[in-house]
Amino acid sequence: MEKMSVELYTDGSARGNPEGPGGYGAVLRYATPLGKIHEREYSAGYEKTTNNRMELLAAIVGLEALTKPCHVTLYSDSQYLVKAFTEHWIDNWQRKNWKRGSEEVKNRALWERLLRAVGKHDVEFVWVKGHAGHPDNERCDKLATSAADGENLLTDDGGDLA
Repeated sequence: MEKMSVELYTDGSARGNPEGPGGYGAVLRYATPLGKIHEREYSAGYEKTTNNRMELLAAIVGLEALTKPCHVTLYSDSQYLVKAFTEHWIDNWQRKNWKRGSEEVKNRALWERLLRAVGKHDVEFVWVKGHAGHPDNERCDKLATSAADGENLLTDDGGDLA
C-alpha cells in the first residue's frame, strides 16, 4: 500500500526575545484518496524558551498528528532544524553520546522526541529561506506569533489524519 503524501509547513516564534513567550505553528496539507484537499492547523504558546525550541516543537506537533506512516515534505525556515537532518548532525550527536564538542547538545529531549515522530514516516526536510514566496510559511509565522501573544492556542479541525 502506497503511503499518503503530506506537506507540513512549520514555524516557531520566541518574539525575538529568548526569555520571552514562545509559540509555534504547523499547517498540514494532504489529499484524500478521492483527491479532496484537507488542511489542519496547530499552534500553542505560553512557553518561556528559545526560538530554536519553538521550531522543533512546530515540527513535532505536525508529525505527531499523523497516525499512519506517510511521505512527509516538511518545509521550515529554520536552518537549525533542516541542517540537523540534511547534514546529519543528529547521527553525529548520537555517535558522540549527544555531545557537541565538550558540551551537551541543547534540547536533547526535544530532538529525541522529534526522532520518534519522524521514525515511522519518510520525511524530506526543505529549508524555505525567510518565507520568500511561500504563503503557507507566512501562515505558520502568523500562527506562531499569535500563539506567542496568547491569542491562538492549540487548534485542530478534529479526527485522525492519515
